[in-house]
Amino acid sequence: MSLASGNTPSDLIAARRRIPRYPIAVPVDVTVLRSGLPNSIPGRSLDIGEGGVAAVLAAEVQPGEWVAVEFQLPNAGQSLQTKAVVRHHNQLRCGLEFLGLSRDQRYMIRHWAGSAQPEFSRLDSPVIGPPPAKMWPQTPALSQGHAKRMAPRWLRISLLIQNPPLRRLLGLSLTLLLLVGIVAAWQWHHGWKQLESRMAKKDVHARAPSAHVPPETMDRLLIRKVEPTYPEAARRANLQGEVVLDAVIAADGTVVNLYPVSGPDALASAAMDAVRWWRFRPYRVKGEPAPVETTIAIEFRP
Repeated sequence: MSLASGNTPSDLIAARRRIPRYPIAVPVDVTVLRSGLPNSIPGRSLDIGEGGVAAVLAAEVQPGEWVAVEFQLPNAGQSLQTKAVVRHHNQLRCGLEFLGLSRDQRYMIRHWAGSAQPEFSRLDSPVIGPPPAKMWPQTPALSQGHAKRMAPRWLRISLLIQNPPLRRLLGLSLTLLLLVGIVAAWQWHHGWKQLESRMAKKDVHARAPSAHVPPETMDRLLIRKVEPTYPEAARRANLQGEVVLDAVIAADGTVVNLYPVSGPDALASAAMDAVRWWRFRPYRVKGEPAPVETTIAIEFRP
Protein backbone atom coordinates (compact mmCIF):
# COMPACT_ATOMS: atom_id res chain seq x y z
CA MET A 1 0.00 0.00 0.00
CA SER A 2 1.14 3.52 -0.58
CA LEU A 3 -0.33 6.98 -0.18
CA ALA A 4 -0.87 9.21 -3.20
CA SER A 5 1.96 11.65 -3.68
CA GLY A 6 1.27 15.39 -3.44
CA ASN A 7 2.56 18.42 -5.22
CA THR A 8 6.22 19.29 -5.43
CA PRO A 9 7.65 21.89 -2.98
CA SER A 10 8.02 24.44 -5.80
CA ASP A 11 4.38 23.99 -6.80
CA LEU A 12 3.28 24.46 -3.19
CA ILE A 13 5.33 27.63 -2.77
CA ALA A 14 3.92 29.06 -6.01
CA ALA A 15 0.39 28.25 -4.85
CA ARG A 16 0.95 29.99 -1.52
CA ARG A 17 2.05 33.12 -3.36
CA ARG A 18 -1.11 33.22 -5.47
CA ILE A 19 -3.78 32.35 -2.88
CA PRO A 20 -5.14 35.29 -0.82
CA ARG A 21 -5.57 35.13 2.94
CA TYR A 22 -8.54 36.52 4.87
CA PRO A 23 -8.15 37.95 8.40
CA ILE A 24 -10.30 36.11 10.95
CA ALA A 25 -10.07 35.21 14.64
CA VAL A 26 -11.80 31.92 15.48
CA PRO A 27 -10.81 29.06 17.82
CA VAL A 28 -8.51 26.52 16.16
CA ASP A 29 -7.83 23.00 17.45
CA VAL A 30 -4.52 21.47 16.29
CA THR A 31 -3.79 17.77 16.97
CA VAL A 32 -0.22 16.50 16.70
CA LEU A 33 1.19 13.04 17.37
CA ARG A 34 3.69 13.06 20.26
CA SER A 35 5.33 9.76 21.24
CA GLY A 36 2.66 7.98 19.22
CA LEU A 37 -0.24 9.65 21.05
CA PRO A 38 -2.48 12.50 19.78
CA ASN A 39 -1.92 15.79 21.60
CA SER A 40 -4.57 18.52 21.22
CA ILE A 41 -3.31 22.14 21.14
CA PRO A 42 -5.84 25.01 21.37
CA GLY A 43 -5.26 28.26 19.50
CA ARG A 44 -6.80 31.20 17.68
CA SER A 45 -6.55 31.92 13.96
CA LEU A 46 -5.04 35.09 12.48
CA ASP A 47 -5.96 34.57 8.84
CA ILE A 48 -7.32 31.74 6.68
CA GLY A 49 -7.25 30.93 2.96
CA GLU A 50 -7.61 27.91 0.71
CA GLY A 51 -3.88 27.32 1.08
CA GLY A 52 -3.71 27.25 4.88
CA VAL A 53 -4.14 29.08 8.17
CA ALA A 54 -1.94 31.29 10.34
CA ALA A 55 -2.63 30.91 14.06
CA VAL A 56 -1.38 31.58 17.57
CA LEU A 57 -1.14 28.27 19.46
CA ALA A 58 -0.84 27.50 23.16
CA ALA A 59 2.15 25.16 22.61
CA GLU A 60 5.16 24.73 20.34
CA VAL A 61 5.03 22.86 17.01
CA GLN A 62 7.94 22.05 14.71
CA PRO A 63 8.31 23.05 11.02
CA GLY A 64 7.65 20.03 8.81
CA GLU A 65 5.41 18.38 11.42
CA TRP A 66 2.11 16.91 10.17
CA VAL A 67 -0.95 17.89 12.20
CA ALA A 68 -4.75 17.70 12.11
CA VAL A 69 -6.58 21.06 12.09
CA GLU A 70 -10.19 21.80 13.06
CA PHE A 71 -12.00 25.16 13.08
CA GLN A 72 -15.40 26.59 12.21
CA LEU A 73 -15.93 29.56 9.93
CA PRO A 74 -18.65 32.13 10.74
CA ASN A 75 -22.10 31.16 9.45
CA ALA A 76 -20.81 27.69 8.47
CA GLY A 77 -23.03 24.77 9.39
CA GLN A 78 -20.17 22.48 10.40
CA SER A 79 -16.55 22.64 11.39
CA LEU A 80 -13.75 22.17 8.84
CA GLN A 81 -11.35 19.30 9.58
CA THR A 82 -8.27 18.51 7.52
CA LYS A 83 -4.59 17.61 7.62
CA ALA A 84 -1.86 20.24 7.45
CA VAL A 85 1.91 20.60 7.62
CA VAL A 86 3.70 23.19 9.74
CA ARG A 87 5.56 25.50 7.35
CA HIS A 88 6.99 27.99 9.85
CA HIS A 89 6.87 28.73 13.57
CA ASN A 90 7.97 31.80 15.50
CA GLN A 91 7.39 31.72 19.26
CA LEU A 92 3.67 30.81 19.50
CA ARG A 93 2.71 31.99 15.99
CA CYS A 94 2.76 29.42 13.20
CA GLY A 95 1.71 28.93 9.57
CA LEU A 96 -0.04 25.69 8.57
CA GLU A 97 -0.46 24.55 4.95
CA PHE A 98 -3.57 22.48 4.22
CA LEU A 99 -3.10 19.03 2.68
CA GLY A 100 -5.82 17.49 0.53
CA LEU A 101 -8.80 19.80 1.05
CA SER A 102 -11.95 18.25 -0.39
CA ARG A 103 -14.08 20.06 -2.97
CA ASP A 104 -16.75 20.76 -0.33
CA GLN A 105 -14.16 22.20 2.06
CA ARG A 106 -12.77 24.49 -0.63
CA TYR A 107 -16.29 25.64 -1.46
CA MET A 108 -16.93 26.33 2.25
CA ILE A 109 -13.86 28.60 2.42
CA ARG A 110 -14.70 30.35 -0.87
CA HIS A 111 -18.31 30.92 0.21
CA TRP A 112 -17.18 32.50 3.49
CA ALA A 113 -14.38 34.47 1.79
CA GLY A 114 -16.90 36.09 -0.59
CA SER A 115 -17.79 38.58 2.16
CA ALA A 116 -14.26 39.02 3.57
CA GLN A 117 -11.49 41.40 2.48
CA PRO A 118 -8.38 39.49 1.39
CA GLU A 119 -4.83 40.36 2.22
CA PHE A 120 -1.83 38.93 0.40
CA SER A 121 1.36 37.64 1.92
CA ARG A 122 4.57 39.62 1.74
CA LEU A 123 5.68 37.43 -1.14
CA ASP A 124 2.85 38.95 -3.19
CA SER A 125 3.61 42.55 -2.24
CA PRO A 126 5.94 44.63 -4.37
CA VAL A 127 9.28 45.36 -2.83
CA ILE A 128 9.20 48.87 -1.46
CA GLY A 129 12.56 50.51 -1.18
CA PRO A 130 13.57 53.95 0.06
CA PRO A 131 12.53 56.91 -2.11
CA PRO A 132 15.04 58.32 -4.55
CA ALA A 133 17.64 60.67 -3.16
CA LYS A 134 16.01 63.68 -4.87
CA MET A 135 12.87 63.13 -2.76
CA TRP A 136 14.75 63.82 0.46
CA PRO A 137 15.08 67.53 1.37
CA GLN A 138 18.62 68.73 1.22
CA THR A 139 19.59 70.29 4.53
CA PRO A 140 22.47 72.74 4.18
CA ALA A 141 25.23 72.52 6.70
CA LEU A 142 24.95 75.10 9.44
CA SER A 143 27.85 77.39 9.98
CA GLN A 144 28.90 78.42 13.47
CA GLY A 145 27.08 81.74 13.04
CA HIS A 146 23.87 80.05 11.96
CA ALA A 147 24.05 77.74 14.97
CA LYS A 148 24.29 80.72 17.32
CA ARG A 149 21.25 82.33 15.71
CA MET A 150 19.29 79.04 16.05
CA ALA A 151 20.05 78.71 19.79
CA PRO A 152 17.32 81.15 20.98
CA ARG A 153 14.65 79.08 19.13
CA TRP A 154 15.58 75.92 21.02
CA LEU A 155 15.64 77.90 24.21
CA ARG A 156 12.10 79.17 23.55
CA ILE A 157 10.90 75.60 22.91
CA SER A 158 12.46 74.47 26.18
CA LEU A 159 10.74 77.28 28.06
CA LEU A 160 7.44 76.40 26.36
CA ILE A 161 7.67 72.77 27.55
CA GLN A 162 8.29 74.02 31.08
CA ASN A 163 4.98 75.89 30.93
CA PRO A 164 2.76 74.34 33.72
CA PRO A 165 -0.47 74.01 31.62
CA LEU A 166 1.41 72.40 28.75
CA ARG A 167 3.22 70.05 31.12
CA ARG A 168 -0.12 69.00 32.63
CA LEU A 169 -1.48 68.34 29.13
CA LEU A 170 1.55 66.23 28.22
CA GLY A 171 1.26 64.31 31.49
CA LEU A 172 -2.44 63.64 30.87
CA SER A 173 -1.71 62.41 27.32
CA LEU A 174 0.97 60.02 28.57
CA THR A 175 -1.38 58.73 31.28
CA LEU A 176 -4.13 58.07 28.72
CA LEU A 177 -1.69 56.20 26.45
CA LEU A 178 -0.58 54.08 29.40
CA LEU A 179 -4.19 53.27 30.32
CA VAL A 180 -4.99 52.32 26.72
CA GLY A 181 -2.01 49.94 26.70
CA ILE A 182 -3.07 48.35 30.00
CA VAL A 183 -6.68 47.86 28.79
CA ALA A 184 -5.48 46.32 25.49
CA ALA A 185 -3.19 43.89 27.36
CA TRP A 186 -6.00 42.93 29.74
CA GLN A 187 -8.43 42.33 26.88
CA TRP A 188 -5.89 40.07 25.11
CA HIS A 189 -5.23 38.11 28.32
CA HIS A 190 -8.96 37.83 29.07
CA GLY A 191 -9.72 36.65 25.53
CA TRP A 192 -6.99 34.00 25.71
CA LYS A 193 -8.35 32.75 29.04
CA GLN A 194 -11.83 32.48 27.53
CA LEU A 195 -10.38 30.50 24.62
CA GLU A 196 -8.63 28.10 26.99
CA SER A 197 -11.81 27.75 29.06
CA ARG A 198 -13.92 26.92 25.99
CA MET A 199 -11.38 24.40 24.76
CA ALA A 200 -11.28 22.75 28.21
CA LYS A 201 -15.08 22.45 28.30
CA LYS A 202 -15.05 20.86 24.83
CA ASP A 203 -12.57 18.16 25.88
CA VAL A 204 -14.53 14.99 25.09
CA HIS A 205 -11.49 12.74 25.15
CA ALA A 206 -11.44 12.28 28.93
CA ARG A 207 -14.73 10.32 29.12
CA ALA A 208 -14.60 6.54 29.50
CA PRO A 209 -16.27 4.33 26.84
CA SER A 210 -19.94 3.68 27.56
CA ALA A 211 -20.45 0.68 25.25
CA HIS A 212 -18.67 -1.87 23.06
CA VAL A 213 -19.83 -1.49 19.44
CA PRO A 214 -19.41 -4.25 16.81
CA PRO A 215 -16.91 -3.46 14.01
CA GLU A 216 -19.56 -3.65 11.28
CA THR A 217 -21.60 -0.95 13.05
CA MET A 218 -18.63 1.40 13.31
CA ASP A 219 -17.76 0.72 9.64
CA ARG A 220 -21.07 2.34 8.69
CA LEU A 221 -20.15 5.43 10.74
CA LEU A 222 -16.67 5.79 9.20
CA ILE A 223 -16.39 9.11 7.32
CA ARG A 224 -12.61 9.49 6.92
CA LYS A 225 -10.18 6.64 6.40
CA VAL A 226 -6.40 6.84 6.00
CA GLU A 227 -4.71 3.82 4.44
CA PRO A 228 -1.59 2.59 6.28
CA THR A 229 1.86 2.72 4.71
CA TYR A 230 3.33 -0.73 4.18
CA PRO A 231 6.72 -0.79 6.01
CA GLU A 232 9.50 -1.35 3.46
CA ALA A 233 11.33 -3.79 5.75
CA ALA A 234 8.17 -5.87 6.14
CA ARG A 235 7.60 -5.82 2.39
CA ARG A 236 11.15 -7.07 1.68
CA ALA A 237 10.68 -9.83 4.27
CA ASN A 238 7.33 -10.73 2.66
CA LEU A 239 5.69 -10.14 6.04
CA GLN A 240 1.91 -10.02 5.75
CA GLY A 241 -1.25 -10.70 7.69
CA GLU A 242 -4.02 -9.04 9.66
CA VAL A 243 -3.50 -6.59 12.52
CA VAL A 244 -6.36 -6.39 15.05
CA LEU A 245 -6.65 -3.29 17.25
CA ASP A 246 -8.87 -2.38 20.18
CA ALA A 247 -9.92 1.26 19.67
CA VAL A 248 -11.64 3.88 21.82
CA ILE A 249 -13.71 6.34 19.77
CA ALA A 250 -14.51 9.63 21.52
CA ALA A 251 -17.95 11.26 21.48
CA ASP A 252 -16.81 13.57 18.66
CA GLY A 253 -15.80 10.62 16.46
CA THR A 254 -12.00 10.87 16.86
CA VAL A 255 -9.79 7.90 17.71
CA VAL A 256 -8.28 8.58 21.13
CA ASN A 257 -6.79 5.22 22.20
CA LEU A 258 -5.46 2.18 20.34
CA TYR A 259 -4.23 -1.14 21.71
CA PRO A 260 -2.78 -3.93 19.50
CA VAL A 261 -4.52 -7.29 20.04
CA SER A 262 -2.92 -9.53 17.40
CA GLY A 263 -0.76 -9.41 14.30
CA PRO A 264 2.96 -8.88 13.53
CA ASP A 265 4.55 -6.12 15.62
CA ALA A 266 6.26 -4.63 12.53
CA LEU A 267 2.83 -4.09 10.95
CA ALA A 268 0.94 -3.07 14.11
CA SER A 269 2.83 0.22 14.38
CA ALA A 270 1.98 1.18 10.78
CA ALA A 271 -1.67 0.23 11.31
CA MET A 272 -1.93 2.36 14.48
CA ASP A 273 -0.31 5.37 12.78
CA ALA A 274 -3.01 5.27 10.09
CA VAL A 275 -6.04 4.53 12.28
CA ARG A 276 -5.25 7.47 14.58
CA TRP A 277 -6.33 9.75 11.70
CA TRP A 278 -9.65 8.00 11.10
CA ARG A 279 -12.85 9.89 11.82
CA PHE A 280 -16.33 8.53 12.59
CA ARG A 281 -19.75 10.01 12.91
CA PRO A 282 -20.57 10.11 16.65
CA TYR A 283 -22.13 6.95 18.03
CA ARG A 284 -25.27 7.87 19.96
CA VAL A 285 -26.54 6.34 23.18
CA LYS A 286 -30.09 7.44 24.03
CA GLY A 287 -29.81 10.12 21.40
CA GLU A 288 -26.59 11.66 22.79
CA PRO A 289 -23.04 11.29 21.35
CA ALA A 290 -21.06 8.88 23.52
CA PRO A 291 -17.52 7.43 23.61
CA VAL A 292 -17.40 3.76 22.67
CA GLU A 293 -14.97 0.87 22.29
CA THR A 294 -14.69 -1.20 19.11
CA THR A 295 -12.37 -3.52 17.19
CA ILE A 296 -10.57 -2.55 13.96
CA ALA A 297 -8.86 -5.03 11.63
CA ILE A 298 -6.24 -3.95 9.05
CA GLU A 299 -5.14 -6.38 6.34
CA PHE A 300 -1.57 -6.14 4.96
CA ARG A 301 -0.83 -7.81 1.63
CA PRO A 302 2.33 -7.12 -0.45
